[in-house]
Amino acid sequence: MRGQEIRRRRAAVWALAVLAAALAPGPAAAEPVATPAPGEPVCEVRDGRLTEISGMAATDDGFVMVNDGADDEAARRIFFLDRACTVVRAVPFPSRPRDTEDLAVGADGTVWVGDTGDNDRTRQTVALWRLSPGADRPVLHRLAYPDGAHDAEALLVTGDGRPVIVTKSSRILYAPATALRPGATVPLVKVGQVRLPASTTSNPFGLVGRAVVTGAATAPGGDRVVLRTYADAFEFDVAGGDVVAALTRGTPRIVPLPDEPQGESVTYSRDGRSLLTVSETAGRPPGTRPTVLRYPLPEAVASAAPAGALPSGATAAPVAPRAGGQSRGTLAVVAAAGALGVLLLVGGLVAARRTRSRRAGPGT
Repeated sequence: MRGQEIRRRRAAVWALAVLAAALAPGPAAAEPVATPAPGEPVCEVRDGRLTEISGMAATDDGFVMVNDGADDEAARRIFFLDRACTVVRAVPFPSRPRDTEDLAVGADGTVWVGDTGDNDRTRQTVALWRLSPGADRPVLHRLAYPDGAHDAEALLVTGDGRPVIVTKSSRILYAPATALRPGATVPLVKVGQVRLPASTTSNPFGLVGRAVVTGAATAPGGDRVVLRTYADAFEFDVAGGDVVAALTRGTPRIVPLPDEPQGESVTYSRDGRSLLTVSETAGRPPGTRPTVLRYPLPEAVASAAPAGALPSGATAAPVAPRAGGQSRGTLAVVAAAGALGVLLLVGGLVAARRTRSRRAGPGT
């Protein structure tokens, strides 16, 4: 009973944190979002080792992908795929990762894998794996948060090669305090926190799905970055290469990603004109395959709807921007109505993901 009680308390604490993040005022929005369109299929991933895809980056030749804490040793690889989503190369890790959640490809072609998942907030360190162009063995870099454990599923790499980790529910940005050194634990420093506009996009996880950050990507050229939730993508303009300033001070454009099964990955197409996503399919009906989806980026993407403006799936007539955020009374009503559902949902999500996440690993 003691173990079950601890797990319930952890789920409750995380649920309240997510609820607080969802209800916190975000950047002002210009217009509500019309009914979103589903993504256009690009290709199916048919390799049986790739069913828990948590990170993806587009390359000139196709894609790079990584699984989320795969149980099967054969699935713990950095996978390179061609444009038809066929695996052409798989690079193993030299030691077992704990929970790989995202990846990014730097301007020089270096692949960075964020081994930063921590559902139970028990890790003393997290890690980044760095695979240099042409190498067949990724290098491990350990990192430690300054304020205790966090669960993080999003990784960005700035133009000058500095990794930035985005935590899942609190959306805090962390970056290495010093240069990374193999064999050493480098401290992380908090460099900012992201506020996202409210959303009403339909997704399997409801309010929680709209509040937690599950992936990130940088546009070719570095002029934009995107964070995704289970429901939406939020695109920020980057000036002067300052990714942190863009995320902490900028107002994002919203790109709805409606009803993806468990969307944790996002990347830009190589021409920068579209976002590409892919979902996990583990536990789905037999025969379900991960599918890369394309979402075109129009010249002017509508901003997110004001909090509580519309039910999911509704089409809105244009309205004028509001001067202020949600009233405290409205927030209280939303909180009272949704808190129980959030707690139950998060408990289920934590339990489901715990069965897939690794508890220990020699490398991290």
